[in-house]
Amino acid sequence: MSQIENNYDASHIQVLEGLEAVRKRPAMYIGDTSVKGLHHLVSEVVDNCIDEALAGYCHNVEVYILPGNSIKVVDDGRGIPVDMHQKEKRSALEVVMTVLHAGGKFDKNTYKVSGGLHGVGVSCVNALSDSFVAEVHRQGHVYRQEYAFGKPVTGVEIIGDAEDTGTTIIFHPDDSIFTETVFEWDRLAERLRDLCYLNTGIHLSLTDLRPESVQADGQPRFQMFYSTEGLKEFVKWMDESRTPLIPDIIHLITESDGVPVEVALTYNTGYSETIHSFVNNINTYEGGTHLDGFRSALGGALKEYGNKEKMFEKAKLANDIKAEDFKEGLTAVVSVKVAEPQFEGQTKTKLGNVEVRPAVQKAVRKAMDNYLEEHPEQAHIIIEKVVLAAQARIAARQARENVQKKSKLTGGGLPGKLADCSSKNPEECEIFLVEGDSAGGTAKSGRNRFYQAILPLRGKILNVEKVLIHKMLDSEEIQNMFRAFRVNLREDKTLDVENLRYHKVIIMTDADVDGAHIATLILTLFFRYMRPLIDGGYVYIAQAPLYRCTIGKYDEYCWDDAERDAFLQNYGQGKEDRVKIQRYKGLGEMNAEQLWDTTMDPAHRRLKQVNIEDAIQADQTFSLLMGEEVAPRREFIEQNATYAEIDA
Repeated sequence: MSQIENNYDASHIQVLEGLEAVRKRPAMYIGDTSVKGLHHLVSEVVDNCIDEALAGYCHNVEVYILPGNSIKVVDDGRGIPVDMHQKEKRSALEVVMTVLHAGGKFDKNTYKVSGGLHGVGVSCVNALSDSFVAEVHRQGHVYRQEYAFGKPVTGVEIIGDAEDTGTTIIFHPDDSIFTETVFEWDRLAERLRDLCYLNTGIHLSLTDLRPESVQADGQPRFQMFYSTEGLKEFVKWMDESRTPLIPDIIHLITESDGVPVEVALTYNTGYSETIHSFVNNINTYEGGTHLDGFRSALGGALKEYGNKEKMFEKAKLANDIKAEDFKEGLTAVVSVKVAEPQFEGQTKTKLGNVEVRPAVQKAVRKAMDNYLEEHPEQAHIIIEKVVLAAQARIAARQARENVQKKSKLTGGGLPGKLADCSSKNPEECEIFLVEGDSAGGTAKSGRNRFYQAILPLRGKILNVEKVLIHKMLDSEEIQNMFRAFRVNLREDKTLDVENLRYHKVIIMTDADVDGAHIATLILTLFFRYMRPLIDGGYVYIAQAPLYRCTIGKYDEYCWDDAERDAFLQNYGQGKEDRVKIQRYKGLGEMNAEQLWDTTMDPAHRRLKQVNIEDAIQADQTFSLLMGEEVAPRREFIEQNATYAEIDA
């Protein structure tokens, strides 16, 4: 036993004071210290403003990205109290900013419901900022206190008079904590967009005051977010690139068993389900009791109506309608407000309150029964969609059985084109989905056969956004992927990944328009039918170099134009050196050794992991770019054409 272990006593027990615990283990409080955690800081501050709005005291929230990547958030709420806190013997403002789990949201007389997932709030933001300022307009005065790294550097000072009320927070993230400190417009805008739909009547705005973000007219980038119809507008926005099945968006706002419930839903002609659920403005990605109540009520109402009208009986489906048949083409948002939310699941985004399920179920069932009775034409159209979904499910079951039968006949169930690896440990195995037989052959020659498998794909796979599920399962290329991965699509369209063969599924396509299209088609398949692969962190995109640059004794691969230009600046002598730049148009132009060195060797390759930061935005984008509607896609292309680059 070492001397240190032998002397282990009370002196070795460390007590972290104040906000030191947050700085010691920041990921425990904000998820991570990269881009996601950085933007979570803004959400924590804005959520406080929304809590004031839910209590009826705040109507305007302004978010500014300041030069140097500081953030300013201004609200017109009551202002954080500044008087002396009797227990802490200091200003309540300082207590809120420096003590974990301190704030009005824990007093249900102050806030009936509140957002914020972990209850650490703005004090956590203070702890992880190298500069933090709180300014409060309250009781006729302007109060100000400054902090650094979670600790006050000034007292609470009166710096002026005020006729209004509200709170302003300005903070700059600590770059010794965060690996990324540049705020992204799109991420902030997406959160404010969600909040405006979830909380009607609140004006939210985003302004980017960074010099590099100034627009062509010399004005700062600005966007206002405001909704009068709430979730009805949310659903309309999500479905704007889809063809509606019915003209209506069914919308209910009510309180059921003491639980405020808001739901909006409609059906489109597509084949995928888009449903998002929220609790106190928190996106419950994993669902929970509120979503269970919604599904039960929707399915129950539609099934009862279909049986009453004998529509299932006429289609010979009286005994073969399943819960998943009501999902196809459904777009819905479910939002509840819960005084004491209980979250569970791996990411703490699954609602566990048992009392919420019957509350939502009762409210939705009543609304759906009324709608179906009052709108028989639309009701029949929806039921016909359900019938088609059931027929497609049965056809898909037969397609799966045919695939399984074929697998048994061919032996082992592996596609013939697959060059498998010898290792049987999924954690160390990876499979490359390679565009074309030519590049596939090169990849097979250059790979490490122990842990790298190669599956060549013949051209562009089926666009699953436009076809029924059984058509997708009939596709040989898609069948090959299912069989190679050792995953199965259950009858309810969920993916069984228990026997997943590879923990890295790597898309490797040419660095041209066709290659990008093929990668997008594969990602569409993964998002719609193999989502657990993305959620599990198993999907990657290989980044092949665009150039090989050779000048004299200098020979380097460059992955983008910036690297190429830097190489020319460092080693080039003039314009004539640009005939010495080889532009790779496809993977097939490389030999096996080059492909290994640049794109497949873990020591040197560049992989981009595919993840879903905003499932709502991702769903809408796939529908917009890969769906049937041409007009929205054309508009998107026209709006974004300025960002496209044409290779000379």
